[in-house]
Amino acid sequence: MHPQTLRQYDRIGLVSPGRTAGKSRRYSMRDIVQLREVARLGADGISLEGIRRILELENEVAGLRNRVRELEAALADEFLKRPGRRVFAAGVEGEVISMRAGVRARRPNQVVVWRPRYED
Repeated sequence: MHPQTLRQYDRIGLVSPGRTAGKSRRYSMRDIVQLREVARLGADGISLEGIRRILELENEVAGLRNRVRELEAALADEFLKRPGRRVFAAGVEGEVISMRAGVRARRPNQVVVWRPRYED
């Protein structure tokens, strides 16, 4: 891309490259992917304002998807903590152990080898 095009994209907020101490632009791989998307959308005849809006909405959707995942995890944790969802098991010495639903109690695995004695 032409440097003037990159300056224009930076000015209108299509990409926001990092800066060096000398104020030169430094583009990350994410910026390069975004620039390629801008070029593709521009080739399809979409205006720069339309491209800016599309990218803004795509970023918003990605953020909302992350938030939904966080909320689903929090909801699952709360659901498992409810009083009616707890499971109890007996410990090794007979004590009662509270467990989360769907989790199995760990029991020690010991192997005992028995060999019959042959007496001659």
